[in-house]
Amino acid sequence: MKKILILNGPNLNLLGTREPAQYGYTTLPDVEAFCKAHGEKIGYEVECLQSNWEGALVDKIHEYGRLFKEGQALGVVINPGALTHTSIALHDAIKGVDPLPVIECHISNVHAREAFRHHSWVSPAAAGIVIGFGVDGYLIAMDGLVRKFVNSAATQKP
Repeated sequence: MKKILILNGPNLNLLGTREPAQYGYTTLPDVEAFCKAHGEKIGYEVECLQSNWEGALVDKIHEYGRLFKEGQALGVVINPGALTHTSIALHDAIKGVDPLPVIECHISNVHAREAFRHHSWVSPAAAGIVIGFGVDGYLIAMDGLVRKFVNSAATQKP
């Protein structure tokens, strides 16, 4: 069974308690549980990793680049947290493992927030972006991976 990685950056371990008016009351373990259940439903094994350390995220992207080339992974859903706006390293890691599909995901609508949140270093390297759907965005991103890279009308022969 192919794998999908759910990768979460700094401070997402605080989901459910950090700014619940902005991010809701769902915890990261809740998100991981419903992503794994959804993965099972759509036929994929889901691995989850959260780290407050940029290098751990980069290493995991590299690992999934190898798994993708071996036919063992479909792609990655990443919520880079604050690293979205600062990490050229994440951008370069994603570009470095091309063609691994990576979907950028944000719980809140970053474009409706502070101006510094409007720019993403990850977006130019991502295959797609899901923003502002709350924690349901993770499921939308997982479905997007499958629709775009497995069941896409563009890849089907007439």
